[in-house]
Amino acid sequence: MLLTGAKDNQLRESNSQKVHPQPMEEAMNQKPEAVEGLISNLFVNISSLKSAYIQLQGAHTPYDPEKIQVADKLVISELKKLSEIKHFYRENNPKPVCVSPQDSRLAAEIQEQQSLLKTYEVMVKKFQSEIQNKDSEILQLQHQIEEANQKKVKLEKNLKLRGLSMKESQGSVDENGDFPVDLTPDLFISAVEGAFKAIHDFSKPLINMMKAAGWDLDAAANSVESNVVYSKRAHKKYAFESHICQRMFCGFQHESFSIKGDNHALTKEDFFRQFLSLKDMDPLDMLGQNPDSIFGQFCRSKYLLVVHSKMEASFFGNLDQRNHVVGGGHPRTPFYQVFLKLAKAIWLLHSLAYSFDPTVKVFQVKRGNEFSEVYMESVVKNLIVGENDPKPKVGLMVMPGFLIEGTIIQSRVYLSGVRVAE
Repeated sequence: MLLTGAKDNQLRESNSQKVHPQPMEEAMNQKPEAVEGLISNLFVNISSLKSAYIQLQGAHTPYDPEKIQVADKLVISELKKLSEIKHFYRENNPKPVCVSPQDSRLAAEIQEQQSLLKTYEVMVKKFQSEIQNKDSEILQLQHQIEEANQKKVKLEKNLKLRGLSMKESQGSVDENGDFPVDLTPDLFISAVEGAFKAIHDFSKPLINMMKAAGWDLDAAANSVESNVVYSKRAHKKYAFESHICQRMFCGFQHESFSIKGDNHALTKEDFFRQFLSLKDMDPLDMLGQNPDSIFGQFCRSKYLLVVHSKMEASFFGNLDQRNHVVGGGHPRTPFYQVFLKLAKAIWLLHSLAYSFDPTVKVFQVKRGNEFSEVYMESVVKNLIVGENDPKPKVGLMVMPGFLIEGTIIQSRVYLSGVRVAE
């Protein structure tokens, strides 16, 4: 300790050494334990700061905003305590001109701790900057989630209008997000065969009910297309199949299938997903879930188009079933259920056609066109055509043709006036 007053004068006179007095608090000069207590508090605070800093680092891996905020507040708190100790020491211990080796070591330690303190302050600012960046990223992600949810709501609404649920749509892809079935021309050809079979299957009960109701089948066939020369009377069934085909494929060339109110544009993937979701479902169950879906509207409009009111009245003795359909319902009668299988087959073929890029093109052939083996296939086999006979001509189109990826799927026709081998 340096002495003050008269003792200082005597020391200057005897040693001729210029030393400035050191004004300090008497308690600090006379009680070294106060200084030791201060230093002890300093080291405790430094240890707490280190601990808080480690806690702050740990909160970044994994990133936890709440833990980061808690650790950040703890670091700031310890820094404030250090700052208070620094100011307390400076206020009560002005810098002396001459210091003892012990004081020099203390000053060096304090300087070291101050440097460490600055390092921590820099790191805290860095972490605060990172927190701000993470907060910004979180806000962006929240915005993206909100946009995704909005898109999901729109998609669910679209799927509902199409007669699908989100669960059914998700079921059309596997766990990797891929379609379980490959989109190939063979798949489309298979769907064409399914549609052709559905037309044939619906025509049989239709003809049987016409017979039971006392219809003149010859006159009915002639009303579909007059002046067709049939090789056999049984071939007149193709007139009714042609009638069904013409009405069911009306509007096929349009993406909306000419159904009003369908203003929701679908992608190629949406059409294929729709195909996969519906192909294994019972159409009546599908309509039970959402009778007013686009598919439901399609079924109603096609039924009213294919089955004339006079025809239905002769079948059932009333128009109750028709009125039920007009009112927005889907009756569970056997006849309507057979029709729904037909409607589903045509609807699926349309969905599949619009799944391809470019879209599958549909083409029709008219009565009187010359038969072409490239674009047409006769529904009747074993035809007899002599070398000198004129080229066969189309009497009825029973199924349209399609162009898919450079491949021609032939239209199926009935040729008028051609002999058939027995």
